[in-house]
Amino acid sequence: MLESFLEMMTAERGAAANTTAAYARDLTAYGGFLSARGRSAEQATSSDIRRYLASFDGVAASTAARRLSSIRQFHRFLHLDGIRPDDPTASIDSPRRQRPLPKFLSEDDVTALLDAARAKPGPDGLRLTAMLELLYATGMRVSELVSLPQSACARDREFLIVRGKGNKERMVPLHRAACDAVDAYRCVRARYLVGGREARWLFPSRGALGHITRQRFGQNLKSLALAAKLDPDRVSPHVLRHAFASHLLANGVDLRGLQKLLGHADISTTQIYTHVIDARLRDLVARAHPLAMAARRAYIDPSSQ
Repeated sequence: MLESFLEMMTAERGAAANTTAAYARDLTAYGGFLSARGRSAEQATSSDIRRYLASFDGVAASTAARRLSSIRQFHRFLHLDGIRPDDPTASIDSPRRQRPLPKFLSEDDVTALLDAARAKPGPDGLRLTAMLELLYATGMRVSELVSLPQSACARDREFLIVRGKGNKERMVPLHRAACDAVDAYRCVRARYLVGGREARWLFPSRGALGHITRQRFGQNLKSLALAAKLDPDRVSPHVLRHAFASHLLANGVDLRGLQKLLGHADISTTQIYTHVIDARLRDLVARAHPLAMAARRAYIDPSSQ
């Protein structure tokens, strides 16, 4: 049955060799579990599968989810081919995967990066400073940053028009430092034009895309981290997006506002940043909740009880 299933995955669904090998490993282990209990795949019940999943002591949720996915596909195949009349996996929920918390840079870390960029001489320093200021000022994705058209950031406007996922546009305010950095960079921008010909991009390049690449900016950021005496492994364009979001939340911006600034379609994506405000919220409740205030007064003046 396993051989037939793997043949179907390859022939009908075009599964890659690595995928079929993973299915084979997962299902061989599952078959061994059932055999040790005197059962076969035709006889397995939902309880058997739950016991198998419970045996994954210490296994990551992502690994458990992948193994269950293999078992689901296999039992669905057995059911559709008439080998068994039901699918015992239909009532089993996938293990909940915990979303990892984003890497985090402190406000001092970001200041050190900006100082290192400003200290870099010449046009490259001005360009890197402008890109870093824009990234931290707006929280945009690095793909959005490198592909900014000139028209997105006009001299007389203190906001930026960002075209994000799904070709959706959003407007993000710019602070004075970011505007000044872009204005300073514009004075040397012609150095990056190919053959002196004008380009539509704010950050043009001689490469095939016509603008600086994400990879090149990432490399520059790693070098900047070393100059700022920070661990390069902790610094990336996406980490700066995390820093933007976390620092705004820590200073009082609400989740809905942050969702719009980041261009998230679903607020559940934005909620991952709430880890930075847990302590602030606990302090707020302790100071403002009526019962907490009464408890504090009673502690200060026991006679009030």
